[in-house]
Amino acid sequence: MTADPNTSASIAELMVPLGQAARCASRTLALTSNEHRNQALHAMAQAVRDHVDEILEANRMDTGDSEKRGLSAAMLDRLMLDDDRIESMAAATDAIAELPDPLGQVIAEWDRPNGLTIQRITVPLGVIGIIYESRPNVTADAAALCLKSGNATILRGGSESYRSNNAIHDCIRAGLSEAGIDTGAVQMVATKDRDAVGYLLSSMREWIDVVVPRGGKSLIKRVQDDARVPVIGHLEGICHVYLHTSANPTMARDIAVNAKMRRTGICGAAETILVDQSVAESLLPDVAQVLLDAGCKIRGDEQVVAIVNDATPANEADWSTEYLDAIISIRVVNDIDAAIAHISQYGSGHTESIVTEDSVAAEKFFREVDSAILLHNASTQFADGGEFGMGAEIGIATGRVHARGPVGANQLTSYKYLVRGNGQVRP
Repeated sequence: MTADPNTSASIAELMVPLGQAARCASRTLALTSNEHRNQALHAMAQAVRDHVDEILEANRMDTGDSEKRGLSAAMLDRLMLDDDRIESMAAATDAIAELPDPLGQVIAEWDRPNGLTIQRITVPLGVIGIIYESRPNVTADAAALCLKSGNATILRGGSESYRSNNAIHDCIRAGLSEAGIDTGAVQMVATKDRDAVGYLLSSMREWIDVVVPRGGKSLIKRVQDDARVPVIGHLEGICHVYLHTSANPTMARDIAVNAKMRRTGICGAAETILVDQSVAESLLPDVAQVLLDAGCKIRGDEQVVAIVNDATPANEADWSTEYLDAIISIRVVNDIDAAIAHISQYGSGHTESIVTEDSVAAEKFFREVDSAILLHNASTQFADGGEFGMGAEIGIATGRVHARGPVGANQLTSYKYLVRGNGQVRP
């Protein structure tokens, strides 16, 4: 179903048919073979490659409009597509096709004394609503992961990427059609009207089984507050890099800089560096200089400001701010216990890294820090489903119910029980 973004039709008239079509498609999609779904995924990837020019043109129009509206540099970076990013989308879709089938997997199996045999096997969630901002690649990644896991999906991208999302969605529909799969399995909300988000969250329980938000804090908070269906997602990505007293200086510098500056606008970008008191004066000058040379602003506590001439004093809010920009807060801590306490107080449960040559310290950090992703001697920018071998991700989940960490195809499944008997009746 397509519609002009400025349509005067009621939101219900637009959304209800999407829900009905998605529910219908989900029932048939759940019965398709892995080979059939993979055929569609490869066809989708090829369609993206065949229509690079159309996608780039749509993206240029979106980017031009967003620049005029004063969208931040970080948001423009998320929005922008080029040949390499489009090829990455296609390659990720192909990679998802090559993953093992997440459906019909026996998670557990056991026999009961009465002769019953019980299996727990994976099944699709059903229909997934995905609400996201800026990044057009989410259109391809989300569609591919949902298709691989046998779920229908309704996509609602940001208004700033409206043309780009629809150009990619056209490729997705072409791939589904070529493979003979109901195109209702992947649908795009065809309006920029923000009321469509509210309707999806509050009035589509009959058709949507779970919602996954991906975007800024305000979007995710709205989804978590307003949704009448389960939500998989995270509110913020306040990620830490902790430079332990035994950190290798070169490794500490390289990891800290990469964690912040590789891409500042992603949720896995580091927002705070913690450094042990015992090595602050030896480590910080080099780390800070490379950050400053790369254009990063530093906000530090009193000791950091005393060591780094160009650092400005941090305030209390800095320790709990997701900058998504070339800004980082740095704090000196007494020891690993103080670092863990800081993360516990100010972190968002997303991703934390410890840089240390001390394996005991690394294991303590892994054991005591309660975040979805923990790394030892590696950049927080590896907090990504693609880097985890999942092909791609819909997002990072920081909750404790159903999914946690990168949400890939396996995380988009539930399970059911199969109980086999030979005439048993219960006394």
